[in-house]
Amino acid sequence: MIFKSLTSRVLLIASLLLSTMAMYGQGVAKGDDKAGKTVFQNNCASCHNKNMKSDLTGPALGGVEERWAAYPRTDLYKWIRNSQSMINTHPRGKELWAKWQPTVMNSFNGLSDQDIENILAYIQCMYDGSCDPAAAAAAGGVAAGGPAKPKNNTMLFILLAGILGIFAVVLARILSNLKYMLAVKEGQAAERQSLKQILLSKSVIAFALFAAVVLGGYTTVNQAISLGRQQGYQPDQPIKFSHATHSGLHKIDCNYCHDSARKSKHSAIPAANTCMNCHRAIKVGSKYGTAELTKIFASIGYDPRADKYIENYENLSEDDIKSTYTAWIEDNAIQGGKSPDAAVKEGGLQWDAIKEALTDAKTGDKKIQGPIEWVRIHNLPDHVYFNHAQHVSVGQVACQTCHGKVENMDLLQQHAPLSMGWCINCHRQTEVKFADNGYYNSYYAKFHKELQEGTRKKVTVEDIGGLECQKCHY
Repeated sequence: MIFKSLTSRVLLIASLLLSTMAMYGQGVAKGDDKAGKTVFQNNCASCHNKNMKSDLTGPALGGVEERWAAYPRTDLYKWIRNSQSMINTHPRGKELWAKWQPTVMNSFNGLSDQDIENILAYIQCMYDGSCDPAAAAAAGGVAAGGPAKPKNNTMLFILLAGILGIFAVVLARILSNLKYMLAVKEGQAAERQSLKQILLSKSVIAFALFAAVVLGGYTTVNQAISLGRQQGYQPDQPIKFSHATHSGLHKIDCNYCHDSARKSKHSAIPAANTCMNCHRAIKVGSKYGTAELTKIFASIGYDPRADKYIENYENLSEDDIKSTYTAWIEDNAIQGGKSPDAAVKEGGLQWDAIKEALTDAKTGDKKIQGPIEWVRIHNLPDHVYFNHAQHVSVGQVACQTCHGKVENMDLLQQHAPLSMGWCINCHRQTEVKFADNGYYNSYYAKFHKELQEGTRKKVTVEDIGGLECQKCHY
């Protein structure tokens, strides 16, 4: 019984160690200031001065690591995630609360240790000026080419996990032999267990199942939490559409193309008909010439040479469609100074790109005609309710608040993490716009007296029920 108990304990410890090593195999790498800049802007910039030297709603953050150096690093992590849990128990927490109360720091429980290290790296480089590439290089830090990639310790932890696994098997074999020798010494009938019998024993199988459940549960939860949280996701699109050109250079209002954002839950991708409102007149692009705009013409059946839509376009063969658009491409190439042979070659190359953009080899869709299949970037989980009209028309939230400065993006990317914590922080910080907004009249009557008396300085979305669970999870 003693050896059986000891075997169980050894296997339990080994299993827990293996599970822990697998979960935290990536470790916490040295902070990346570029990644930290994004996390800081999304979570901290509304309350803390980005120069890290001057107070704002919250204190200046420059030198924060030195001020917390007397305490374990994990205390700083805990403070950043949930400061209110430490204002009565931690010496540094008490000190900060005494100075800054009643201003409450938002909770950021969704930040990982690596996110916090990245923020701290950004704070430090902004504080000492090393965020500038030239300054960083001069200080012996990161070269102008960009920050060094965080070290990946995966192989090291896999090796350690393998060693622990071998160690567990060896111990199990030793304990089996000790049990055999004890039985022989006491005159009992005994048989040595083979390695196969040990590995297939109830104890080993039970612990293997336990480890599989722990790892499976961790992976499932982690993947569920990260669903849609693909900040920085920037896929190539079938057409090289530049928001920088349309929204930035030509100042086209976001709601012109994404009109449904003002009156619907969804902000729909504009149909090719919307593109044609302008591109029936602008047929050659300033950057790509005919290469990208012809994809729009081919999808919708517009003949740019004849300036009309092609009749019975749905039923045309690929060869007929090809001849129409390669002729258009070749004409423009010749007008641009290319020889006839070079123009024909250009027509062939562009047609191949058109066909690749408008068909899908994976699904077997070989038809040129039809909607352009853009790659979706923003994708909230099904259990989350988000209404564009409520934010754009009623809340008067600028598109850039969630989508970043799209007017500077040649290739669109997901700017915000779109996590629950990010949305909650926005609701806590965003003031309700009462002026000329009849939707909020009932709320204004409720808070008007407090605002007049000065007992309330502002009304945020949180104050009007913006943190109620059923508002987003109906």
